[in-house]
Amino acid sequence: MTTKPAARRLFTTALLATSASLFGLSMPAQAADTVLLNTSYDVARELFKDINPLFVADWKKTTGETVNVNQSHGGSSKQARSVADGMEAVVVTMNQANDIDMLADRGLVVQDWAKKFPHNAAPFYSTMVYLVRKGNPQQIKDWGDLAKPGVKVIIPNPKTAGNGRYTYLAAWGSVLKKGGSEAQARELVTKIFKNVPVLDAGGRGATTTFTQRSIGDVLVTFENEVNLVRAEFGDNFEVVYPSMSILAESPVAVVDKVVDRRNLRKQATGYLNFLYTEQAQDVIAKHYFRPRSEAAFKKYNANFRQISLFTVDDVFGGWKAAQKKHFDDGAEFDRIYQSK
Repeated sequence: MTTKPAARRLFTTALLATSASLFGLSMPAQAADTVLLNTSYDVARELFKDINPLFVADWKKTTGETVNVNQSHGGSSKQARSVADGMEAVVVTMNQANDIDMLADRGLVVQDWAKKFPHNAAPFYSTMVYLVRKGNPQQIKDWGDLAKPGVKVIIPNPKTAGNGRYTYLAAWGSVLKKGGSEAQARELVTKIFKNVPVLDAGGRGATTTFTQRSIGDVLVTFENEVNLVRAEFGDNFEVVYPSMSILAESPVAVVDKVVDRRNLRKQATGYLNFLYTEQAQDVIAKHYFRPRSEAAFKKYNANFRQISLFTVDDVFGGWKAAQKKHFDDGAEFDRIYQSK
């Protein structure tokens, strides 16, 4: 069994490392060195911690220039708003297109950002699955089980966290994909959120609530996050895959307004292009994110179970339509949660 200090290691270390790097304390850079800030979402901390040194070494070898990459992590939508409010991000690596669209609407990112890199500027993707306690005492197997009376479900706030938003849409879409009505989808999601005892702002906060505060019967989060928890906490938890789920792409973009002012376009573009290299794709797959590289996917195929996936475009008409109907102020989620 993992001891408490060991169980805290992953999240405490990540928090300290992120805080230190954000404030320039982790690796003192020479004054002349180029510094890039990657503003990202909560559960990608460990991934970029491993990718960044590889990029730094590759960039040095290729160009002779020394760069340092700092990280900022939090709920995806919360992070996007921080960039809109002035955070000096050179690139953003989010978990949903909606957050980058918002930055494009504010003039920080070009409108056609999704065409600037392959695969709609999403170098990897994931999906939403369940983490339950050992033995799965509530016998949770699919989305309908999250709505059963007495089941406590841990989901981060869909207003601030991308995985909270994906979870909401996955549950709603699972009803529609099986031939159900909008009313039936609303009923299911309403019952699920009535079972949510606390709404954390980000995915990592929700993970801490479930694993360290021992609140809840099931945590719904990204596939990579549940496997990270299993690796850290041993046999205390089990991973459950629903019958279907949502395809959760992780899009990236250069923050054009910042890179143009600071003359960092070459470095920022190089950093995001590096995410598509076999070297980075291997790390991505190792961290249980689903890579675009066929070679990396094949190498780590055991990490990824087959599951039926639907997209936001297919079921909801795209992110802008989903945002307006479900997550804008006064929209479906607000009405559902207020009814709680």
